[in-house]
Amino acid sequence: MENIIEQINVNMPHKKKILFLLGSTKSSSANKQIVLLLMQQLADSFEVEIYDSLDKITHFNPDLDNELVPDSVTHFRQAIEQADGVIICTPEYVFSLPGVLKNAIEWLVSTTIYTDKPTALITASSSGEKAHESLNLVMKTIGAKIGNHSSILIKSVKSKINANGNIVDIDTQKLIELLIIDFIKQIG
Repeated sequence: MENIIEQINVNMPHKKKILFLLGSTKSSSANKQIVLLLMQQLADSFEVEIYDSLDKITHFNPDLDNELVPDSVTHFRQAIEQADGVIICTPEYVFSLPGVLKNAIEWLVSTTIYTDKPTALITASSSGEKAHESLNLVMKTIGAKIGNHSSILIKSVKSKINANGNIVDIDTQKLIELLIIDFIKQIG
């Protein structure tokens, strides 16, 4: 895939920060391959980072969502707050969002951290329809700013990525390019 950033004009006074949330904890997941590819595409123009501690966030408990907020939650909230935009890439587990991702998002509900935060959503799985529907609903509920082309579903993802982690399906490449262009416009 050509560098999509070259296709649009990125004139920003400083590098904006993009935070990636990965719904899969599997080290060799297709979702991770997609994230690494996107990071490679965006790294020259943006500060990019994967939040790699979703699985360490304390289980959501409304009784702790006050001055007793666990450190893992505070760290996660700060990472979201400091990002200029967030890209979420997740599989579908049993027709739903993976538990680690859903848990992390639940800790954001009582805050305004996500209000108007530019966000791109990628659900990449065998099917993924239910998880994608749920992710869109949840993120819109907490106020995420999602552009018209910033939410995509990649079905049968393993057939669309080769052993080197490259996307080999032309339609999927086009969807990702549109997503990145739309997402960057949202960041401004």
